[in-house]
Amino acid sequence: MSKEMSFWDHLDELRGVLFRSAISVFVLLIVIFPNKNFVFETIIFAPINSDFILYRWFESLAKLLSIPAMAPAPFNIELINIDLSAQFFTHVSVSLTLAFILSVPFILYQFWSFLSPALYNQEKRSVRKAFGFGSILFFLGVAVGYFFVFPLTLRFLGTYQVSDWVVNQISLNSYISMFTWLILIMGVVFEMPALAAILSRLGIINKSMLKKYRKHAFTILIIIAAIITPSGDAFTLFIVGTPLYLLYEFSILICRDIDQ
Repeated sequence: MSKEMSFWDHLDELRGVLFRSAISVFVLLIVIFPNKNFVFETIIFAPINSDFILYRWFESLAKLLSIPAMAPAPFNIELINIDLSAQFFTHVSVSLTLAFILSVPFILYQFWSFLSPALYNQEKRSVRKAFGFGSILFFLGVAVGYFFVFPLTLRFLGTYQVSDWVVNQISLNSYISMFTWLILIMGVVFEMPALAAILSRLGIINKSMLKKYRKHAFTILIIIAAIITPSGDAFTLFIVGTPLYLLYEFSILICRDIDQ
């Protein structure tokens, strides 16, 4: 029979989880940091011109449907830097963000290992699957943020002008801040089904409850989508709001009902 752990034992275990998670991020940081050209030129700055995959996809779709207005006009956004140390610290912060994103499966596994001893065997099986599914959902959310949400937001805000007299000069800090915010927030938001699955297995929520508050959830998700997409235009709001609502419906599907 295993010895019951004290509060300080649990605290030591949690400290170990956080330490191992931090080490995984640091190791990936060491790998990512030297590859500056690939990280920034191929990944981070790819959406600033018309060659980005999303814009080319819209152009192909416009030709296929014979709707020229759907094709985005050619554009290019030039970034400027006005802070002496900004480029170096941007390099560090972006490398750290990417290292964290790639470490998410390991971090989730560490937290699963920390929580699993407190669960019953039946709960362990369900929650373990939810944690694994959570990793997939996080990367899916990051992909949606990178390939859809951020480019659409960047294109709208980066080319919007109140007057031709005022030329947009986008700072490096502003660009990177928007980039990391939208990418990470979409990854977190896409955890909704995994969280719903865990709460359902623990008996906190159920399928009937989510169905009952579907209309309220729709309103809340639209508000969240509006916060995520500061551009506020209807098209971008639709692009963000649709996957969020589909995630809610998917959460209903995977949740247990009251009698299960």
